[in-house]
Amino acid sequence: MPIFIFFFSICVGRYDISVGDVIKSILQLLSGHDFGLSSQTFVLVTRVRIPRTLQGLFVGACLAASGTCFQSIFRNPLVSSGMLGVSSGSGFGAALSILLFGTSIFAGGFSFVFGMMAVALSYLVGKIAGGNSTITLVLGGTIIQSIFQALLSLLKYVADTETQLPAITYWLMGSFASTKSSDFLYALIPMTLGLFGMFIFRNRLNVLSMGDREARALGIDVGKNKLAVISSASLATAGAVAVSGIIGWVGLVIPHICRMLFGNDNKIIVPTSMAIGGSFMVLIDMICRTLTGSEIPLGIVTSIVGGPFFIYLLKKTKGKQW
Repeated sequence: MPIFIFFFSICVGRYDISVGDVIKSILQLLSGHDFGLSSQTFVLVTRVRIPRTLQGLFVGACLAASGTCFQSIFRNPLVSSGMLGVSSGSGFGAALSILLFGTSIFAGGFSFVFGMMAVALSYLVGKIAGGNSTITLVLGGTIIQSIFQALLSLLKYVADTETQLPAITYWLMGSFASTKSSDFLYALIPMTLGLFGMFIFRNRLNVLSMGDREARALGIDVGKNKLAVISSASLATAGAVAVSGIIGWVGLVIPHICRMLFGNDNKIIVPTSMAIGGSFMVLIDMICRTLTGSEIPLGIVTSIVGGPFFIYLLKKTKGKQW
């Protein structure tokens, strides 16, 4: 499915391109041989649509797989990829960058750093609180998320209303439009590492989702395995948010769709959530860039689509997958 969605996304747009021209453009890019394409078609395919579609696939895969891992570890169907404050921390970092430099050119780097910082602080708060590690980690994430949201509101309050505030607001709503290829290549490193880590540890998720006591009884080092999964999921989410802004519902809805279709085995759910999440994100991006004359922010469409669809999933499954 991701391969079909990949080619479909490249072909569809305000300037439609045939599948044959897409294939010729890719072959021309790889071989250097001239296949008689117009320069407009070649540039549009290779420099605009292919990078943007790849970005959508990776961002959707990261958010969906992270949501799957967090839901399994915390044993909570309402947990999403931004559970440990990574989204609010990333939003604060991007807003701080825009406020300091007057441009979003450094927003991706600041977003990634503060997103990972939020996760580290959530983990530290959980360790300080002690007690049940899962509950304290969730509480730590809630506290850090609230703090960064308050700091983000403060930055929006002091931002210049003519230039800085609109830039912050638009970044927070999520979009692929302003992302440069170089930014995506840098973000590809943490996203790939995070996806690889979640794929490797998917077998342990089935045991971890049974609870700490049961996992220890089966010989699993709960602390180290949880840290590895949480680190991988947070790394992938931070990388995704750094190049796309804050996009909600993907990490919440897609895992439920996968469980409804394939059951609760994380060995299957993690890779399928990557595939379906990436495909879903590309389809949403296609809607955003073709529905109206101006591009609609991704976060708006995912919320409009995700909310009602999540209600349908709850009605369909009646919570039985949990």
